[in-house]
Amino acid sequence: KVKDKIPEEDRKKILDKVNDVIKWLDTNQLAEKEEFEHKQKEMEGVCNPIITKLYQSAGGAPGGAAGFPGGFPGAGGAPPGGAGAAPGGGSGGGPTIEEVD
Repeated sequence: KVKDKIPEEDRKKILDKVNDVIKWLDTNQLAEKEEFEHKQKEMEGVCNPIITKLYQSAGGAPGGAAGFPGGFPGAGGAPPGGAGAAPGGGSGGGPTIEEVD
């Protein structure tokens, strides 16, 4: 299991940040695109180093950010609007908040 490969301290950091961002999203549903992007960057700032460390300790796979084929959504390596992409994440022809509404 991946959970067993991530130290408890790092899991706590990720869960705390996820809960913080979910709480923010619940109270700021009408926020501007830039605010959502800022929260995404905050989340990536916490998660990316931990995931990178996880993949490096496992030998890592070549290519992409942190060994992920294609990288993370919003990191320039994933197709726009890909699965798991946050609103406003990435660039290109993927759906935008305006198009979904």
